[in-house]
Amino acid sequence: MKKTILSALALIIFSASFGQNEYRKLPSLGIYFVYQDFNTAKNIRDLGLTDVIRDNKLFNFKQMAPGLGISYSEGITEHIDFSLGLSANFLKYPFEDGQKTKDAFLFELAGTANIKLLNDDHIFNPFATVGIGASKFGGYYGAFTPVGVGLQIQPYKDVFIVLNSQYRIPVTTNVTHHFYHSLGVNVALKDRKPAPVIVPPVIVLDRDGDGIVDSLDRCPDTPGLAVLNGCPDKDGDGIADVDDKCPEVPGLAKYQGCPIPDTDGDGINDEEDKCPTVAGVARYQGCPVPDTDGDGLNDEEDKCPTRPGPVENQGCPVIAKEVIEKINFAAKNVFYSTGSFKLLPKSFKSLDEVARLMKEDPSLILNIDGHTDSQGSDESNQVLSENRAKSVKDYLMKKGVEENRLIATGYGETKPIADNKTAAGRAKNRRTEMTVRNF
Repeated sequence: MKKTILSALALIIFSASFGQNEYRKLPSLGIYFVYQDFNTAKNIRDLGLTDVIRDNKLFNFKQMAPGLGISYSEGITEHIDFSLGLSANFLKYPFEDGQKTKDAFLFELAGTANIKLLNDDHIFNPFATVGIGASKFGGYYGAFTPVGVGLQIQPYKDVFIVLNSQYRIPVTTNVTHHFYHSLGVNVALKDRKPAPVIVPPVIVLDRDGDGIVDSLDRCPDTPGLAVLNGCPDKDGDGIADVDDKCPEVPGLAKYQGCPIPDTDGDGINDEEDKCPTVAGVARYQGCPVPDTDGDGLNDEEDKCPTRPGPVENQGCPVIAKEVIEKINFAAKNVFYSTGSFKLLPKSFKSLDEVARLMKEDPSLILNIDGHTDSQGSDESNQVLSENRAKSVKDYLMKKGVEENRLIATGYGETKPIADNKTAAGRAKNRRTEMTVRNF
């Protein structure tokens, strides 16, 4: 017993030869020879551990089923590794209920925590194993709990020979008690980074504590930024406050840290403002709304933007009183055949005068409105008024007036100007009105 304890102590002392640096296992991949032992587990349950040891039935490799396994391992801490292993053995599975089986593959997947006595900076490192696993044999699936012990040997840095024995305890009825033994090699998937070199600190003077030594700090008494040689930048515009004429507002270097100016205060900065000294609007790139005809009314409000006119006439020229009177006079001298929209010849002189006036001033627009009395149906009066207004329009077009300057509308009997109960009143209601405008 004393020899065993001394041997274990010597093993631990020797395993420390790699040093005492703290580090955990790197992500590693392993391949293993695997042996499944169902007979020893059955013998222990049937005969007891003492009889099995006495009869030398504890490990009988001839009765074990060989196989292969792969694993992935990674250190959770320097003393605990996580390992995920998959093994495959070709065998007859000895179900505990005695059901017969044929040769087939037994697949077992186990996730375990390997609790190591030492970290991986040692040659020899014993460990204990506990985890959870799942198995598949033919169409049977089951779960088990693996517990066991093992030994990790490191012949080269981050290359391990791993021996492990587990007892796999059933969790479901489709799993049988058995031992699982493995021997394999585990290799790190990447190189370990060298330990950092510790450089003793150099004591330097830094009054404002901004990490920039006073000898290089342009503002040694105020914490600042390295890119600004230790000076602060409150507005974050990249210009040190000592050089910034507007330290509270982000700006540009060419304006000494101030924003782009807006001289006319119209909300459009001078670099984008085509009229930087006169307030304007964005849609005209900072210039005022134009007044093309210079009549004091801007083009957006001017009904005649290219012809000057007074504001009270919405920017259009005032039509001469003489022209209005002549057109009103002509309107009172438009005559039709009774109950018809055919113009009588005595109307032609007045309409010719209207045509002349319209051609002399291309800006004029003429509204021609036809009206009737209340005799007859509403529908017939409406049609008659529309046709009479159209007759005047057609006549003026024949005299050379453009159609788009003539607006003909019929109102039927809807807008009387006298009483339709008297003959005189009805005569006044049967009329053609002409109104001239220039917008």
